[in-house]
Amino acid sequence: MTSVLVTGVAGFIGSHVARALLARGETVVGIDNFSDYYDPVLKFARLKPLRETAGFTFIEADISDRAAMLELADRHGDLDRIVHLAAQPGIRHSKIDPYIYVQTNVMGHLVLLELARRLGPQLRHLVYASSSSVYGGNDKIPFAVGDRVDHPVSLYAATKRSGELMTETYVHQYGLRATGLRYFTVYGPWGRPDMSPYIFARAIHEGRPIELYHHGILKRDFSYIDDIVAGTVAVLDKPPASAGHRLYNLGASQSEEILHIVSLFEKALGKKAVIVLKPGELGDMQETAADIDDTIRDFDWSPKVTVDRGIPLFVDWFKAYNRL
Repeated sequence: MTSVLVTGVAGFIGSHVARALLARGETVVGIDNFSDYYDPVLKFARLKPLRETAGFTFIEADISDRAAMLELADRHGDLDRIVHLAAQPGIRHSKIDPYIYVQTNVMGHLVLLELARRLGPQLRHLVYASSSSVYGGNDKIPFAVGDRVDHPVSLYAATKRSGELMTETYVHQYGLRATGLRYFTVYGPWGRPDMSPYIFARAIHEGRPIELYHHGILKRDFSYIDDIVAGTVAVLDKPPASAGHRLYNLGASQSEEILHIVSLFEKALGKKAVIVLKPGELGDMQETAADIDDTIRDFDWSPKVTVDRGIPLFVDWFKAYNRL
């Protein structure tokens, strides 16, 4: 019996991916350190049903802890795939505490690559999370994997690009098979409270103002969690035929105006939003949209949930989780 290692398993995407793998009968080893970047109570709630599922083993550890992570190669010798989703997220927070971004997203990624190297030929595939933020100051829309990514506009973006470059090196030197996924704004049930969908839902429900930067002239590729999980698993199941490193976009391939997104929350919550328009901040990207032609071609995957359907589903979960 082989196992899949999922890092960041108590996180938003990680918990959903682990649930999908367990549902199809996989054995999953999950790792998380319960970072206090946001209230860990939500992480404990995501993890609870996983820990009650047969085939799941949880290890509390920090991915940048070399001894703890490399020990996995000996303790779990049946690991043959890794889905590396643990990271320090948040663009604005990277200006407040830059060190944790390098510690988690650079050192942590390096430790995972060392684990992959230690597992050797038994490791069939390393899939890891990158970010649409790597496209930085590009003004060509939609973003394609072949676009330039050498002008990051935030430290967060720079650390995610560093992960891509380190992976390229390890693939070249040690013959790994790896795929990086550039996720675009992912939302849905169990979503992070620091992201705009949760912020919008809470503010509208409580009658508090929503701050929209760039005077509300923002567009984002909002990607529903079920689509992202399906894409991630499809990629995991199809490693490169031989040693190699690939990059793909995973997103809805539809850029939505932020004011339209707010209107969908207003409709789902039955309340009007109080909107405060503010100028942009350094590090903000005014528009994101994913070119997913390569992903569709290579994995027979395409997004299915539009924001008109996905946002009401998120609001239903938001109300239930917060007992509103």
